[in-house]
Amino acid sequence: MIAKLTGSLDDFGPDWAVIDVSGVGYLVHCSAKTLTALGARGDRAVLHTEMQVSENDVRLIGFASGEERAWFRLLTGVQGVGSKMALAVLSALTIEELQRACAGGDAAMVARAQGVGPKLAGRIVNELKDKAGTLPATAGIAAAAHAPAGSSSADAVSALENLGFKPLVAAQAVSAALDELGDGAALNTLIRVALKKASG
Repeated sequence: MIAKLTGSLDDFGPDWAVIDVSGVGYLVHCSAKTLTALGARGDRAVLHTEMQVSENDVRLIGFASGEERAWFRLLTGVQGVGSKMALAVLSALTIEELQRACAGGDAAMVARAQGVGPKLAGRIVNELKDKAGTLPATAGIAAAAHAPAGSSSADAVSALENLGFKPLVAAQAVSAALDELGDGAALNTLIRVALKKASG
């Protein structure tokens, strides 16, 4: 089973990307948010993957993070939700929004996804309500890990990674620093406090 791909972004379309790994191009189906995170053609790409095998099809689904893949698995475990529908939900909502919607029973938020009607959205939040809090990453850590490029959070995570901290450790430290300082914290202060937390 292929669980992860590391290579360069060779090509992409509305819901797919081709990742070149040592000369072999892997066609990977992705959510819109994952495709955005991949960047431009030729950029280094790392995707967590899920291989789906059916009677007449074998396909790779790609995710920007392990948390997104975990939610994909939860979503496809709901009756009536296939891989295409799960990717539509992950395209419409961030991991934090999806976690909050399921935990709070907010079917209307899930129904924002293309092709997801109110009835199916209700089933998704009902079935995943108890599981929403059991995933490894908390909403705050997920938000820090997937902060928009150029934001203080993303810059702080990047700074810690450049100092040798692993991505998850960096995201956890920045999330904890944001909880302490608030969203309006200056970048230098945010990095300093996050560094203390990551080293502590």
